Amino acid sequence: MSKTEFDKPGNFLYPLPAVMVTCGDDKGNSNIITIAWTGTVCSDPPMVYISVRKERYSYNMIKESGEFVINLPSEDLTYALDRAGCTTGAKVDKFEDCGLTRAESFKVSAPSIAEAPVCIECRVRQILELGTHDMFLADVVSVSVDEKYLDEKGAFHMDRCNLVAYEHGAYRKMADTIGTFGYSVRKKK
Repeated sequence: MSKTEFDKPGNFLYPLPAVMVTCGDDKGNSNIITIAWTGTVCSDPPMVYISVRKERYSYNMIKESGEFVINLPSEDLTYALDRAGCTTGAKVDKFEDCGLTRAESFKVSAPSIAEAPVCIECRVRQILELGTHDMFLADVVSVSVDEKYLDEKGAFHMDRCNLVAYEHGAYRKMADTIGTFGYSVRKKK
């Protein structure tokens, strides 16, 4: 196999989740910011991170309130996901502009997006000043899901949500399941 090295190293870890992060301030303002720099940090306690540029309208809302919600968008929310990432909340109400509904969150004051199949409520634990982005390390304090993705036993089926991934400037459908955890070591019958 032949490989070529790029002249300038960069982040090439794709695909990533494409999410809409909601936040608010103590003046009653709220916003949606589209983020792909996000992920799981720890499972016990449950922790996630988002990385945000300081000049973004949402940055100070998150920093001052210490709260945000990661809303996982389904394929039918891709237009809103993109639009929220291409406009500024300093000039437009993104909920209204994107046709999305503010929903009251369970444990944080930041709103959730009613149309999102999964909403992950977070409280900032630490802010790490990095380069172009600052990382908000946060505790997950609540997770809510759209009941239409629950089966008759109450089990949640993420695979039915049709989530979106981000890959180097493009939004992608999530692929079909090609294996399950541990399938490579399971005993064959």
